[in-house]
Amino acid sequence: MSVETAPRRRRLEPDARRGQILACAVRLFGERAYPDVSTTDIAREAGVARGLVNHYFGTKKDLYLEVVRVMVTIPEVALERLPKGDLGTRVDASVSWFLDVVSRHSTSWLAAVTARGMGGDADVERVLAEAEEVAADRILVAVGLAEEAEHREELRGMVRAYGGLATSTAREWLQRGALTRAQVHVLLTTTLLTIVEQVIPAVIAGASAQAARRSAACAG
Repeated sequence: MSVETAPRRRRLEPDARRGQILACAVRLFGERAYPDVSTTDIAREAGVARGLVNHYFGTKKDLYLEVVRVMVTIPEVALERLPKGDLGTRVDASVSWFLDVVSRHSTSWLAAVTARGMGGDADVERVLAEAEEVAADRILVAVGLAEEAEHREELRGMVRAYGGLATSTAREWLQRGALTRAQVHVLLTTTLLTIVEQVIPAVIAGASAQAARRSAACAG
């Protein structure tokens, strides 16, 4: 969910050149709808031959899908950089990281989460769905629930729902201007803490009680 813009018109190593092309694609697809960006535009912006864009990414759509993936997927490095403090500290840091990233790449992130110009394309939907699953797993790691196995699907479902809230709330800030960053931060940290400390224990307790009643009924 973070792309650094590499210096242009320099001899770069392959990974750096690929990153430079991707950074330019992120910027252009953020500024314009998908039909209005060509691989020629991206190559010109990156200072490379168009064939090099195709070499690293394939078709224009393949490159666009990679842009969406980068913009909406929580990278593993984000977990590695979380502080080792208590739950409140980790939640606060996680939300701050998210808000930092979406504000730094606001135009590109908004274009990615709305898949502007693609009209419900199945491949884009697949990338967005995969990002939701990655986010669910990584948020569970961040809040210390990665080892919970018995109720894992319920937990992942709740965290996916929280991810939808995070996206919608960030849009209220960045796109509509209805909320400030501080307000978004309070909403997202308070909600995640409530989910972890109150909602999840209640759901697990309810599921356990229901299972116990079923067992008792079967035994009777």
